[in-house]
Amino acid sequence: MNRKDMETFAANWIANWNARDLDAVLTHFAEDARFISPLAAELTGSPVVEGKASLRSYWSKALEASSELHFTLIAAVCDIERQVLGVHYVARRNGKARRALETMRFVNDRQVEGESFYSAQEMPHDD
Repeated sequence: MNRKDMETFAANWIANWNARDLDAVLTHFAEDARFISPLAAELTGSPVVEGKASLRSYWSKALEASSELHFTLIAAVCDIERQVLGVHYVARRNGKARRALETMRFVNDRQVEGESFYSAQEMPHDD
């Protein structure tokens, strides 16, 4: 993927999550993808989720637990040589907002690894 591909991917990724379109999100994952998240640890007991089927199960639970979910893209950080994309965004979930960063590594245009990071402090409300 080139820089434009990665930037487009980041914008589409945000839009797919905002639409709660899990099928669209999962389309870009390799079958044996590995993902690490502190939210996964809360919902599944393990921070590591392995395989596309396990990702579907984890994210289905996460969506069910989210009465409110909206992501706002801050920036897409692209490492073309390593095929790594960092998606920096504001995650609003169930009345709380935090800055987040998700790193994604691609092989043959499929995400094979990912990890999410969340700020330690909640952001103030805009209202």
